[in-house]
Amino acid sequence: MFRLPCVMLIFFFIIAPTVKVASALEKPNILFILIDDLGWMDLEFQGNQLVDTPALNRFAKQGMRFTDAYAAAPVCSPTRAAIMTGLFPARLKITNHIPDQPRFIPDEPKVLPANMLNYLPSERITVAELLKNAGYSTAFLGKWHLSGTGRGEAKWEPTAQGFDLNIGGCAYGGPPTFFDPYRIPNLPDRQQGEYLPDRLADEAINYMKKADRKPFFLCLWNYTVHWPMEAPEELLKKYKGREGDGLNDTRYGAMIEAMDRSMGRILQFLDDSGLSENTLVVFTSDNGGFGGVADNRPLRAEKGYLYEGGIRVPLVVRWPGVVSPETIESTPVISTDFFPTLLEAASVKVPETYEGDGVSLLPLLKTEGDNFSRDSIFFHYPNYAFHRSNRLGSAIRRGDHKLIEWLDDGSFELYNLAEDLQESRDLSDEKPSLAERMLKQLHDWRLKVDAEMPKAVSAN
Repeated sequence: MFRLPCVMLIFFFIIAPTVKVASALEKPNILFILIDDLGWMDLEFQGNQLVDTPALNRFAKQGMRFTDAYAAAPVCSPTRAAIMTGLFPARLKITNHIPDQPRFIPDEPKVLPANMLNYLPSERITVAELLKNAGYSTAFLGKWHLSGTGRGEAKWEPTAQGFDLNIGGCAYGGPPTFFDPYRIPNLPDRQQGEYLPDRLADEAINYMKKADRKPFFLCLWNYTVHWPMEAPEELLKKYKGREGDGLNDTRYGAMIEAMDRSMGRILQFLDDSGLSENTLVVFTSDNGGFGGVADNRPLRAEKGYLYEGGIRVPLVVRWPGVVSPETIESTPVISTDFFPTLLEAASVKVPETYEGDGVSLLPLLKTEGDNFSRDSIFFHYPNYAFHRSNRLGSAIRRGDHKLIEWLDDGSFELYNLAEDLQESRDLSDEKPSLAERMLKQLHDWRLKVDAEMPKAVSAN
């Protein structure tokens, strides 16, 4: 009388693994959300109690939150190029926001900025090109800022870099306005007064509705929360009077919540359409918060600086069935890591010519940290930011320690971030041997990637 249950049990063990394997072999959809100038402390789930971000709070609980994630540079264009190619900005020669301009140079500078490219060359292989070749439908929505000086160089726009569709991607670093009429190339005006994050959310949803025959790679690189400080009127009224620790400008708080609302619509669509279960979603920022409006504390400094406030960013990855909900990962990661991560997730081989500046995050996402190996991460910012007040420098993080070398005089600072997140206590005199080892490693890395260096000020 036990024969039938045994047969059923054997049948279960044979069939169940087959179902799991079939699911694992299915290529995931990839939604990569990049917010512009969003600081590490700008979200409620990061600890900021002056902003309301319910949609992203829920999203963060559904995936893995990285506490020590870094943008590849303290400004936007280099980080964007690093995400696309998996290469350090120093190797790409794209080390500042595009275009690098003489007006950024301060009066009586100690050194002049390094030479750099003002576009992402078409010969650079992008993750979009590789995914497209592997059968993915590809689309880019929002801010590109990798295509030259703003004179319409279409040969460097997203559709020339592996994307089937481009809506809003151009040379602009910021929108003239966040309300229609936008006056943004590649983004036709639609309805006067509509808000740009809402428009891009509509475009993202419409694209995903039509992309059901292929896996899709969708980059939603929103122009928000970049300047100008503009938000829907009802949110401006809501945030009036909310200034305090965590928020320098109430307009900024309104923009953050408006961004959260648009993200909530997209995430809800994924749930309602059944796409969530097979969609890898990345949410992060291109650099630290803009100091005039964001309050980056406890981090030091802001966008444009090599201190933590300029380069540490929020990062959440959700991938049901692979990433366990409500997990926190403290391993330092950097923007270059997305290139090999997304390719491995899609079962696409990394090109043999890839110079390997990024490391796949799949072992961390699967909580198999023992299989993740990297000694250090590096930064190189030999140019002046828009505010003209930063020192040109390079940096290395190794373990808990971070060293910054200033390129105007060769001096350096050493911090233990585990004990001093504010970077308030320079340990270079207390730990000279460690400082010298890290400095040498930084110098060796700059030689390896052929980093451009600042130029001497002419005697004339």
